[in-house]
Amino acid sequence: MLVLARKIDESIVIGDNIVVKVIAVENGVVKLGIDAPKEISIMRSELLEEIAKTNRAAMGNSDENDITAISKLLGNS
Repeated sequence: MLVLARKIDESIVIGDNIVVKVIAVENGVVKLGIDAPKEISIMRSELLEEIAKTNRAAMGNSDENDITAISKLLGNS
């Protein structure tokens, strides 16, 4: 992991087209601005973890017959 120190209004560049800029630091919270192409997904890690957890829970409630039936309906069998 690369660790950098930045001040307000300073930024870093990732690749050729992603810029992360420090917008503000208030009460121990850093506000970042991210400029990236639309095709690049940007998501908070805690949301990504919650989605993965929800997906795992949903799969745990399905049995193989349900998955096979849905796959046939979608034409994936």
